[in-house]
Amino acid sequence: MKYQFWKYQGTGNDFIFFDGREDVSVIKDNKEVIARLCHRRYGIGADGLIILEKHETSDFRMVYYNSDGGESTMCGNGGRCSISFAHFMGLAGEKTNFQAIDGLHSGEIANEGWIKLGMNDVSDMKRLDERTYLLNTGSPHYVRLLDQGEDIDIVAFGREIRYSAPFAQEGINVNVVQEMDGKIKVKTYERGVEDETYSCGTGVTAAAIVYHRSMNNLPVGDIDVMTKGGALKVSFNAHKNRYTNIVLHGPVQMVFTGQIEI
Repeated sequence: MKYQFWKYQGTGNDFIFFDGREDVSVIKDNKEVIARLCHRRYGIGADGLIILEKHETSDFRMVYYNSDGGESTMCGNGGRCSISFAHFMGLAGEKTNFQAIDGLHSGEIANEGWIKLGMNDVSDMKRLDERTYLLNTGSPHYVRLLDQGEDIDIVAFGREIRYSAPFAQEGINVNVVQEMDGKIKVKTYERGVEDETYSCGTGVTAAAIVYHRSMNNLPVGDIDVMTKGGALKVSFNAHKNRYTNIVLHGPVQMVFTGQIEI
């Protein structure tokens, strides 16, 4: 049977979308099918797959799967793309609220095609050493601050951390952060993709919070972030160890649409 799909990308983090108001039972929770659709040689190719469904109290529900086929925790760039797709499909207006695996999120289509995504508050941050932190921004993240000029192979480093004893079973996303020209540059190794992705929304959010925490005199406001896939911003309010009103800002693009036989 043929199924209509849409392909979106947010700063190079790409996703396959299906309209869950239709019968997509052959896809939902089917790890083999989802992994095949996300495969970049034998399928459409993507970092993840998202199904948008009706919801009783919100505009829609976002169901997110990693490219390995498993349902995963919150995806920031996937959330931003979901806002754009929901608006395109008539599920939501320019301002919306929707349900994800970690609860309720707000969103807005802003100027110049940028999408704003409200993230959950962050208060539980663990410092492993002066340059390394653990925190959860909807997904679990390991964040390492790099010195100026320091270079790390993110794939090799990410795999080493992700499969180390404390994290091997559940997995963890691994980020390295470097300040440059008044911005931060972030590289991310994502569990479930098991590779570097061009961008990671929850990772960028985690990196911006850790960077702010390490710079006690940094004023609260937008933090500009550069990723392999492009520019993002993270804004928040800081209250000692608690971060609230966190918003992830960035561009979104529909890449193409088509039909595929499943």
